[in-house]
Amino acid sequence: MYEHAISKSYAISMSKAMINKLPFLGFGLGLRTDHYQEVLETKPDIDWFEIITENYLVPGGKPLHYLERVREHYPVVMHGVAMSIGGSETLDFTYLEHVKSLANNIEAKWISDHLCWTSFGGHNSHDLLPLPYSAEALDHVVNRINIIQDYLGRQILVENVSSYVDFVDSEIPEWEFLSLVAKKSGCYLLLDINNVYVSAYNHHFDPIEYIDSLPAAHIQQIHLAGHTNCGTHIIDTHDQSIIDEVWDLYAYTIKRYGEISTMIERDDNIPPLNDLKAELDFARHCFEQALQSELEIVV
Repeated sequence: MYEHAISKSYAISMSKAMINKLPFLGFGLGLRTDHYQEVLETKPDIDWFEIITENYLVPGGKPLHYLERVREHYPVVMHGVAMSIGGSETLDFTYLEHVKSLANNIEAKWISDHLCWTSFGGHNSHDLLPLPYSAEALDHVVNRINIIQDYLGRQILVENVSSYVDFVDSEIPEWEFLSLVAKKSGCYLLLDINNVYVSAYNHHFDPIEYIDSLPAAHIQQIHLAGHTNCGTHIIDTHDQSIIDEVWDLYAYTIKRYGEISTMIERDDNIPPLNDLKAELDFARHCFEQALQSELEIVV
């Protein structure tokens, strides 16, 4: 099987290779069905779009029709929810082949997925389930990322997820685990600022320490989103506007690391496109203000 035939030389070269910056795309939005027609008719001042990979893997149909038209005018990146990078089941190479084909067909700037597991016993949880942060889990994840990157022929971006439970088997903080995954596999990072804030609130850690501990060269994209605060905990719902504390954490990140392609996610309670564009314009403003008052650019 392909999973057991990975080239050791490739894995070693990926983990030790110099990490080259991907192109800075500017400020993007998630491409959602509510906005397909308006995007094509008005060509809004949005730099790029991110798609949910799994929505476009079936040949033909309305989603792919609109995607092919949108990508004629905008750069597109792919963001998946089904690789199950941390899962224990054999990687789904039929799925990966579809991902690879779509990426080639639409000339995706990059492909991302989550540092989590999503399936067990042949069943998809339809959720992004966190991992124990242990040496065993680290080796497992790095191996699977190397296999995925080898199969796709490119480095992927891996995103930190929001979480609501801790594992007794965890040996190191999440940010150290995420950093080691990137350094050992040679993958890039998709830093979800809202997820950092949500998990920091739920698990009572310092989000600044999280941000400060990440490997600068690997951070290639940022997600911003809203959430639902339930008082005792926060749920990452992507159905609300971005709160001030998340904007502050975003500004801090840009001050520290410089320009990073930034995108706003909205998956439910989706507002008019102009409202999302206004929020994206505010992200541009925060970005520009942060660059003018740089804390420290880490290289």
